[in-house]
Amino acid sequence: MAYDVQIVQDCRDPHTLADWWAEALGWEVEPQDEAFIERMVAEGHASEADTTRHRGRLVWREGAAIRHPEGLERAPRVLFQLVPEGKQGKNRMHLDVRVGADKREAEVKRLVEMGASVLHEGRQGPHTWVTMADPEGNEFCVA
Repeated sequence: MAYDVQIVQDCRDPHTLADWWAEALGWEVEPQDEAFIERMVAEGHASEADTTRHRGRLVWREGAAIRHPEGLERAPRVLFQLVPEGKQGKNRMHLDVRVGADKREAEVKRLVEMGASVLHEGRQGPHTWVTMADPEGNEFCVA
């Protein structure tokens, strides 16, 4: 039996990082249902401490997700999950953003302008990539 997967990224500011990655990938931040959140708080299933405001909207404090504009059939959902500690050490898993060799330089420049940093350039045989870090320091590659 095959399973669907969701990619989860621990972070300190899930809503801001979800916005960043949605812009970086050309994906969409999943909307959160304010009426549902308010109802859960009113019925005692959640508390005000479980919520926050982001860009003027009531959202769940613990996380935000992005998805490919063509839906989950096209690519897995990415969830940004609140954790209390900052990033420590190297990622054991990372995303590869595949743009093609002809677009890599321009894409790296765009991502740096958005707040990413270049860590190093890699090569294995004919394959090359740039390893970068998002604004919270999570590594990813542009290939």
